[in-house]
Amino acid sequence: MILFAETTFQLAYPWVLALLLLLPLLALLRSRSGNQGAVVFSSLHILRRLGPIAKGRTGGFRLAALFLSLSCLILALTRPQWINKTEQISESGVELIIAIDVSRSMQVEDFRIEGSRVNRLQAAKKVTREFIQGRDNDRIGLLAFAGRPYLASPLTLSKSWLEGDQGLGRVRIGLVEDGTAIGSALAAAAKRLDKRPSKSKIVVLLTDGVNNAGKLSPIEAAKLAKTLGVRVYTIAVGTYGDYVVQTPVGPQRLRQEFDEKTLQEIAQIANGEYFRAQDTSGLERIFSLIDEMEKTEITRRTLVESQELFHWFAVAGIVFGLLTMTGDETFWRRYP
Repeated sequence: MILFAETTFQLAYPWVLALLLLLPLLALLRSRSGNQGAVVFSSLHILRRLGPIAKGRTGGFRLAALFLSLSCLILALTRPQWINKTEQISESGVELIIAIDVSRSMQVEDFRIEGSRVNRLQAAKKVTREFIQGRDNDRIGLLAFAGRPYLASPLTLSKSWLEGDQGLGRVRIGLVEDGTAIGSALAAAAKRLDKRPSKSKIVVLLTDGVNNAGKLSPIEAAKLAKTLGVRVYTIAVGTYGDYVVQTPVGPQRLRQEFDEKTLQEIAQIANGEYFRAQDTSGLERIFSLIDEMEKTEITRRTLVESQELFHWFAVAGIVFGLLTMTGDETFWRRYP
């Protein structure tokens, strides 16, 4: 179960704030002169001799208290509240390992990304990254293999881990001896998924070669995967032809070979499917198909709790209002 919690502040009726615009109008009306006096003096120059005119401050206090009271009551009417939102998401139950070939032949540049030539491994990593981004609730692991397999990333829900240096960053050519150990890679991936408490266990195996290393044959590994309840999708990437690849001893000519029959048999034994990708768009379509075939229902439950705050503003408004009324009848009457 995955939990997401979020706390936010909101006003249930924010449109009530428009009433605050009436306060400046009220202040303007308050400042206007009153009715004309009943007694009219021809001149007030005699009063100046009586000394400076006393300026009472209580009027300003009364007006401020009145406006504070009205402001607080208006804010109370907007119903301010803290919203506690908790989302519970059940895990999909899908656990998946992507096994990627990192043999020397994956350096062949017969793929394109946005018009630029790239090698097979670069295309495979790009499509794998996009696939990972679309599987938000699955545990995914990465396994790379050449002459032998190695675990690039254990099963995890962390997409940032998988996409970073700890995951796809470790899927690169040259970390292990060259070769193509398809059987060993498939067996290692299947054993990683063994005894996992998941509804669906899947291996996506991507290679451009023929099994020529390792002690276990691909067919034996496929039977092992089926016994462990692991479904296997196989993908052959690349095009036929003669290529030149870089090796530690210099450039080497390579004639591309695919063992499509074996990859098809692996998929058939392990209840999966076989695909062939000759370009980046084809590889993207294959991963999209796998994504659709392995969809599972995710249960989401959202709990929303609100903590009302309007009573604090209402109490403040009442206090300022009482202060204004009692002041007018008691101590403020003593002052001019």
